[in-house]
Amino acid sequence: MTRKELAYAGAAGALAAVLTTAGSQLAVAQEGAHAVNPAPMAPPAGVAPGSFADIIQRVAPAVVAIEVEQKAPLQSAMIQGEDPLGELRRMFPGLPGLPEMPRPGPIHGAGSGFFVSPDGYIVTNNHVVEGAQKITVRTADNRTLSARVIGRDPATDLAVVKVEGRGFPYVNFEDRARPRVGDWVVAVGNPFGLSGTATAGIVSSLKRPNISGSSYVDYLQIDAPINRGNSGGPTFDVYGRVVGVNSAIFTPSGGSVGIGFDIPADVADRVVKQLISEGRVVRGFIGATVQDVTPEIAQSLGVRAHDGALVAEVTPGGPSDRAGLKMGDLIERVDGRPIESAAGLTRSVAVIHPGQVLRLQVRRDGHPVALAVTAGVRPAETELANAAAPDGAAHAAPGTLGLMIAPNPGGGARIEQVDPASDAARKGLRPGDVIQSINGRRIASSGDVAAAMQAVRAEHRGEVLLLVERDGRHIYVPVKPIGAG
Repeated sequence: MTRKELAYAGAAGALAAVLTTAGSQLAVAQEGAHAVNPAPMAPPAGVAPGSFADIIQRVAPAVVAIEVEQKAPLQSAMIQGEDPLGELRRMFPGLPGLPEMPRPGPIHGAGSGFFVSPDGYIVTNNHVVEGAQKITVRTADNRTLSARVIGRDPATDLAVVKVEGRGFPYVNFEDRARPRVGDWVVAVGNPFGLSGTATAGIVSSLKRPNISGSSYVDYLQIDAPINRGNSGGPTFDVYGRVVGVNSAIFTPSGGSVGIGFDIPADVADRVVKQLISEGRVVRGFIGATVQDVTPEIAQSLGVRAHDGALVAEVTPGGPSDRAGLKMGDLIERVDGRPIESAAGLTRSVAVIHPGQVLRLQVRRDGHPVALAVTAGVRPAETELANAAAPDGAAHAAPGTLGLMIAPNPGGGARIEQVDPASDAARKGLRPGDVIQSINGRRIASSGDVAAAMQAVRAEHRGEVLLLVERDGRHIYVPVKPIGAG
C-alpha cells in the first residue's frame, strides 16, 4: 500500500476514512448529564436492521463539522507561479521600487468530530487540526462555535478540541463487546462539506497493522463509504456506540473504494482521556529498537520461527541498557504476556507508566534470561527520529556475501560495493552500511569478517544474520552467502 493509495480523510485537502474496533467509556461528564447513546438498542440477534434511522437519530446530534484555517507560507505564491517578479526578488532582495510580493490567502480544510462530554470536549483527528490558526465547529443544530486545541497525539492521529458551553449532546466509546468481522456499522460525518451525512457498511477486518506507520494502532477496516471531510468522525455499531474514529482510506483513485480504516475505540478512549487531563500523551520507554522475527531471521539464529521482538539497538545509558538488555536478545514475554511482534512490544511498553518495572523474558544465545527494566518517559517521535551517526571511510575487500568491504573508523566493516546478483542486494544492503556483527560475533574491523564467515561455514547454516548500522540506526538483515543452497 503506497502513500499515494493511503489517504487521510480530513483537513487541508486530505482524503478520509473509516471504521474501527473496541473500547471503553469516557469518564468526563457533568452531574445530571447523560450521553445520547447510553442504553443499547439493536435489532434481534442475527437479524439485519430494516433501517438505521433510529440509531442515527439518536447519535447524529453529537457529531460536528470542523473547519480549519491555516496560514499559507509566504513562499507558496512563488511556488504556485503567482509571483511573476519572483526571480527578480531573489536576485535583488530589497530593490527600491519593487512592489511587495503578493501574499497568498489562508489555507482552508475540513473534517469531522464528535462530542465526548456535555461541556464541549470534541474528538477529531490530529491531521485535521494540526497547524490550524483558527478552528470553527458547526454543530448538528447549525450553531457555529470557536474551538481551541486541548491536546494532540500525532502518534495515533488523535486530537481533542473544546468549545465553550454546556449541555452538548455527547456519545460514549463502546465498552461492552468488540466488533466482529461482518457486524453492521454506521459512519456519520462531513464528507465534502455535506454535514450530517450517514453511510452504512460492515466491519471488513480487524487489527490491520502498518496502515499509517504508527506502532500504537491496529486499525479496524470497514466498507462504509467515507470520503474527504470524514476524518475524525465516529463510526457506530448497531447499538449506537462509538467503535472507531475515521482516520484513513485506501484509495488508488482518490475517492472511496470501500476500504476505510478506523482508530479502534479502546485506543481512542485511552488517548482522549490523557489529552483531556494532561494535554498530551505520556508513554513508557525502555530505550530499545526492535524488529520482527522473520522465518529467515529465525533460521539464521538457529531457532524455530516464532513470535517475539528482536533487539536491534539499545540506547546507551537508557533503561534497557541499565537493565542489561543487549543487541541480539529476543524478547519473548513482558510481564508474563507473550510478545507477538515488534509493534506488540512497543504498545505493551507505551501503556506502562514511567517508573514502573517491566519483567522481560529474553532468549540470548539460545538460553532464557530474565531482566527487570524500569520504564522511563518516551521522548517525542520527532526527537527519536532525528538520531544520526557519523559516516565511515573506505577501501575494499571481497567476501562470500557478495560484498566489497573496508575498515570503518568507528568500528565494524563498511560496505563499499554490493554484487547486484547477490542475496545481499536483494535484501537491500547498500554502500555506506556498516556491518557490526555476524551471527552475534562482533566485528571490530574488516579482518573479523573472514573469521566470522569461517565459523558460519563450520556451523552449516543457510543464512547469515548481519547486524547493520545505517544512518545511526541498527537493523538485523538475514543474508544467504553466495553458493549456499
